[in-house]
Amino acid sequence: MANCITRHIPNTVTCCNLFSGCIASVMAFKGNYELAITFIIIGAVFDFFDGMLARLLKVSGPLGKELDSLADDITFGFAPAAIVFSLFKEVHYPDFLLPIAEYMPYTAFLIAVFSALRLGKFNIDPRQSSSFIGMPTPANALFWGSLVVGGHSFLISDSFNAIYLFILVLIMSLLLIAEIPMFSLKFKNLTWSQNKVSYIFLIVCIPLLLIFKISGFAAVIIWYIILSLFKLKKKSVNNTCGTLVVRDILKKRNYYVWIFKFFYLFFSC
Repeated sequence: MANCITRHIPNTVTCCNLFSGCIASVMAFKGNYELAITFIIIGAVFDFFDGMLARLLKVSGPLGKELDSLADDITFGFAPAAIVFSLFKEVHYPDFLLPIAEYMPYTAFLIAVFSALRLGKFNIDPRQSSSFIGMPTPANALFWGSLVVGGHSFLISDSFNAIYLFILVLIMSLLLIAEIPMFSLKFKNLTWSQNKVSYIFLIVCIPLLLIFKISGFAAVIIWYIILSLFKLKKKSVNNTCGTLVVRDILKKRNYYVWIFKFFYLFFSC
């Protein structure tokens, strides 16, 4: 009896993640962005503990892996897409976009689609055991939630409009599936030499959060992306499929430079 109960504990926690994502989605459609991001964060907590419990109780299995991906796509894919969907209905539209204004909000669901692709790739990619290839879906969800909650007044002002939001949706969606190695905050030990990037990341996060408050989480995600690229530029990234050298990647993907120029201009407004 005890083994039967124990076996279902991790999946129950995963279902709590899914349930939180559903509530976050409803709140997003109602325009209650604060509650939406609150339940996304609650879902992230459940997502953190389900895997930990599965390893601790030694009850991991294929059902848990598939259920976890489905829950993550709701909480970190569909819920932020719902937030952006509602935001599209509030933002300013230039005159040339007015004929398609009623259809533009549906482009927000590209976030959910690319999140599903990201999660599918993660499940079959052996390179992502200790780091990530492409931006993790929880980071993307936190970016959108904190950006909309913290910068709502700016986003619905005349200084911002639907075309900027659409471009941002495209950029963040593409970053989900981009072949960009991104570091993980998993510490094997506490030494500076082996965790330099993680320590630098955490140190810079503190003033970002103090200065920008809730929007600081969006700034933290941008900092995470920039630092991942900087780490890639300084040295080769070793993984099970071979070695990637940033010089070769940048030659093929110069458009990432324009991505960060866009973010710089966006946050400096």
